[in-house]
Amino acid sequence: MNNKVCLILLAAVAALAYADELPTYSYQQPQNAYNPPQNTYQAPESSEEVYSAPSEESYSAPSEESYSASSEEEYGYGPAKYDFDWSVKDEYSGNDFGQEESRDGDRTDGSYYVHLPDGRLQKVTYYVDGDSGYVAEVSYEGEAQYPEASEESSESYESPKPSYSAPSPSYSAPESEESYEAIVPSGRYGAPRN
Repeated sequence: MNNKVCLILLAAVAALAYADELPTYSYQQPQNAYNPPQNTYQAPESSEEVYSAPSEESYSAPSEESYSASSEEEYGYGPAKYDFDWSVKDEYSGNDFGQEESRDGDRTDGSYYVHLPDGRLQKVTYYVDGDSGYVAEVSYEGEAQYPEASEESSESYESPKPSYSAPSPSYSAPESEESYEAIVPSGRYGAPRN
């Protein structure tokens, strides 16, 4: 047992000796590593050309001939000119509609049509002439057809019948015979009771 105590004491002394050798930390002011830039600018050698403000006589407004707005032809543009038409006729769904339009410069003419579910053809003819705006004329061809509902039709409507009942209570009153006296506040407040 004596050897064990000696060994522990020896380890403690070694630890204390090693702790003495640990470095100490302290704050030191940083070294100044900044050096201001060297002045490398050299004035230009004198020359005979010296800048001076322009005299009023040397300035003149540009003439109207020197400026010209770029024309549409310069860029390959010209007055708008096109014609197109398209239509859809689908027997399965019964869709039948289409459009045609033509434009030459500021004048646009066109029309579109649609076959309505009631059997009529609705046609809109329109034009735009410059800044006149969109001018349209709506016309209908044919007479509206509203077929009578047949008695054999399997599609009939009845209002839904209620399928609910009044809710039943899901709680019950307590079955205890003990009674509790309710504490009613007095309406006055005072110091707290200890």
